[in-house]
Amino acid sequence: MKQSNLERSFLTWWRLFAPLAPEPIAEFRFHPVRRWRFDYCWSDSKIALELDGGTWTRGRHTRGAGYRGDCEKLNAAASLGFMVYRVTAGMLEDDPAGVVKMLKAAL
Repeated sequence: MKQSNLERSFLTWWRLFAPLAPEPIAEFRFHPVRRWRFDYCWSDSKIALELDGGTWTRGRHTRGAGYRGDCEKLNAAASLGFMVYRVTAGMLEDDPAGVVKMLKAAL
């Protein structure tokens, strides 16, 4: 699956600010039945990252059906023991080191 610019940007920052930390798995399918995937996951730690783009342009994550789908997905992930961090494009752009620091602390 092709990575978005936002996903590529995160991975670049991750490798810059956390060079010795474990590499995340991209597009990790976490659910045994549904085809849900996390943008990035550290499966051994059950830590996941969802990168939400389009938050100011009425993208999928901010419209009714998309938001509902996100809730269903994240609730299922919680039931399976995953801790999911959600980061917007603006958060990553404004403070990439802070985003990486947050995830490293969780690991």
